[in-house]
Amino acid sequence: MGKANRKGSAVLLLCTTGAILAFLDPVQPTRAPDCGGILTPLGLSYLAEVSKPHAEVALRRDLMARRASDLFLGSTDPSRKRITSVKLVDLWLSLIPEAGLRLGIEVELRIAPLHAVPMPARISIQADLHVDVGPDGNLQLLTSACRPTVHAQSTREAESKSSRSILDKEVDVDKLCLDVSKLLLLPNEQLMSLTALFPVTPSCQLQYLPLAAPVFSKQGIALSLQTTFQVAGAAVPVPVSPVPFSVPELASSSTSHLILALSEHFYTSLYFSLERAGAFNMTIPSVLTTATLAQKITQVGSLYHEDLPIMLSAVLRSSPRVMLEEGRAALKLFLTVHIGAGSPDFQSFLSVSADVTAGLQLSVSDTRMMISTAVIEDAELSLAASNVGLVPAALLEELFLAPVCQQVPAWMDDVLREGVHLPHPSRFTYTDVSVVIHKDYVLVPCNLKLQSTMA
Repeated sequence: MGKANRKGSAVLLLCTTGAILAFLDPVQPTRAPDCGGILTPLGLSYLAEVSKPHAEVALRRDLMARRASDLFLGSTDPSRKRITSVKLVDLWLSLIPEAGLRLGIEVELRIAPLHAVPMPARISIQADLHVDVGPDGNLQLLTSACRPTVHAQSTREAESKSSRSILDKEVDVDKLCLDVSKLLLLPNEQLMSLTALFPVTPSCQLQYLPLAAPVFSKQGIALSLQTTFQVAGAAVPVPVSPVPFSVPELASSSTSHLILALSEHFYTSLYFSLERAGAFNMTIPSVLTTATLAQKITQVGSLYHEDLPIMLSAVLRSSPRVMLEEGRAALKLFLTVHIGAGSPDFQSFLSVSADVTAGLQLSVSDTRMMISTAVIEDAELSLAASNVGLVPAALLEELFLAPVCQQVPAWMDDVLREGVHLPHPSRFTYTDVSVVIHKDYVLVPCNLKLQSTMA
């Protein structure tokens, strides 16, 4: 008997301890990608091109800056040499499959003593770069290797040696290599902006999180992202996708800078989160009144002694579901529509289950996915609860189908009127965009455009 009591106490202790640990260490959400993108070689070339003005300004600032000792002492030593001009000849980026990027820079310099003819020189830099996920979860561009070469451009051997000696004193190649990745247009700022918190509605936000470092291949740079949602500052535990999503491989070389990929689960999670935010609790006006409705449902007349407008209050009884097929996107809504009268004290006397399938139109404006309801493809009404007796399905459709089909799409469109922010680097917008709907995912080929304020 004593042994049994001790055994029972031990089991109770283990259960209690387990419950406390579970409370202290809640289950972490499953990390699985639901979207991503591929930056193509053409996109990489565009980023190199728009980085050239920024790189030249940065190089001119670093190479032509007077030394602190000169500024402090007011030195006018004629033997001191000066870099009198800096010109960026070229800047390029290329892919190193399974490794990272190679950055190439060619710079022309003019160096001269005071009151002397400038001597030409050239700096060549090749640097290997890679992208990693930092401790804070942001992507960061890092330098793996850097190989600078300094050339004194002179036809005479004595002048060349003299120029090279001057270059060694005037050009700090180690510093150039240390900051070489910064010659691109604010790369780490652009990468960090991918993980910004974007608003969907005033109470709902989304955030794209990289799950691993991007993959480098001949096709480009592929990055997988997981979308997380917040409602009123609290994370939304969206359902886990039954099928892990990976960015589809390109069938051939793309003519776009970037190809975004969004899974069916991404869209379903979006609507799930908006449901949690209460965005789809709808009030639907009706042309009916209690008097006109009593002509069809006689028991309504016994509930109201005065003529009141009929109102429809719709809520989701189950989470919405997005369906993607070749060339088609649709949204399935499972609504309970409460029919009643009275304002502000609304009282329902009839509840109807409404299963509505709406076609979706997808487009992109700037860096936002615009989602609108094209047409109601199918709608079924059935009686859920009634205080006015049995109401046939045919009569329910006659009375309430039209307002549901007219007002539900309008309500949904108003909720997403601002669009949904797509993952994008700050200071860039998307142009030449097309939206291609496939089974289970959407592809968005587009070009990058640096906003004019930064160009």
